[in-house]
Amino acid sequence: MDVIRRNTDYAMRLVVSLVENYGGESISVSELSKQEDVSYDLACKLLQKLKAAGFVKSCMGPKGGFLLAKEPGKISMLDIVAAIQGPVIMNRCLNAGRICPRQPRCAVSRELMKMQKYIENYLGDIKLDKLLERGGCDCGGK
Repeated sequence: MDVIRRNTDYAMRLVVSLVENYGGESISVSELSKQEDVSYDLACKLLQKLKAAGFVKSCMGPKGGFLLAKEPGKISMLDIVAAIQGPVIMNRCLNAGRICPRQPRCAVSRELMKMQKYIENYLGDIKLDKLLERGGCDCGGK
């Protein structure tokens, strides 16, 4: 089971490239896809999702491409995860829309809820500007 799905990892890498370029000119999808080793088609889809969520903006024209739409310090890793794959939910029983009737007395549910909150807080505390201070992403993983 992947808590952070592969497409979300790719989206994070695309966004980190935009963070590194924050305040500069837009970057084309083809350049971003090459830099981050993400297929062009997938990069287009991911950037459109990020645009719909308000994290990136697109610029048309010969020097068109994508830019970060918000300050890097105002976007968290949790924001990107939610934009690409939806909320991180450790188990169906924790889904706010489907509260399990056993939840108040279920020891497993209590422990999963602790892990859920920890992951949400952890990812929510990592702002994109801090990723660069930590060395960005040079994992090369696919």
